[in-house]
Amino acid sequence: MTSKNKAKGSAWERAIVAALQSEGFTDAERMYGAGRQDDRGDIRGLSGWTIEAKDHARHDIAGWLEELRVEMANGKTPYGAVVIKRRQASTDKAYCVIPWSVLMELLRITNA
Repeated sequence: MTSKNKAKGSAWERAIVAALQSEGFTDAERMYGAGRQDDRGDIRGLSGWTIEAKDHARHDIAGWLEELRVEMANGKTPYGAVVIKRRQASTDKAYCVIPWSVLMELLRITNA
């Protein structure tokens, strides 16, 4: 990753953490060491969740969900989401993509 792209990704991760903290998730913080074999996502401090942050011009949803699945397994978390930055928009306009299995679990919990 070039330094410009790395800076862009880091800025997006910081924006996500700030938004989470402003919503009361005060333990949220950036996870360092992304890209390692035991990568556990970009944001930590959310019990049971793996968060992968993406700020790319071209979207690779399938690839990102596969990356998320591996990171969820590494972190042993049941839930995960890819938070995708929209062009020229803040976190409140971000896209969140979750695996089907996560949606089914959330639906089971909320409809029990």
